[in-house]
Amino acid sequence: MYDNLLPSIRNAARALIIRGGQVLLLRKEGGGRGPRFSLPGGAQDPGETLEAALQRECSEEIGTRVTIRDLIFVADFFKERATEPPTVRHLVEFIFRCTVPDDYVAINGYKPDRHQTDVLWVELGTLSQLSFQPPSIGTFLAGFQEDEERVYLGLID
Repeated sequence: MYDNLLPSIRNAARALIIRGGQVLLLRKEGGGRGPRFSLPGGAQDPGETLEAALQRECSEEIGTRVTIRDLIFVADFFKERATEPPTVRHLVEFIFRCTVPDDYVAINGYKPDRHQTDVLWVELGTLSQLSFQPPSIGTFLAGFQEDEERVYLGLID
């Protein structure tokens, strides 16, 4: 499929946090790309469970621990990397339905992502107008229903 595919697969755990018709998102800028949004979360470290990775990433990025309810999406994603020579990384995205404490206010955590500029509550109805990383996550989120039970999305983007 790819001649320049790196040999390792990177797992990422992400939190889908919906409250009052809004979803919690990270706003990112820089890195040669325009403004974009992503769900809180990130790479799983060796020896770390997906749940532990998600708790660590949420503490770092959004400044709070989350309550993990259930796994709702799993998707494969092939991300082109700006390396020399160019390479492609195989990512597996695990998206968990989560909640934050009732008094949580959207803030950057103590160790935001390199390109993270803000944490925002965004109206669900506006998601299709935003740029996401990976791009099709926005499409899936825009059509997401709270009672949805679909788990494996297959290959995205």
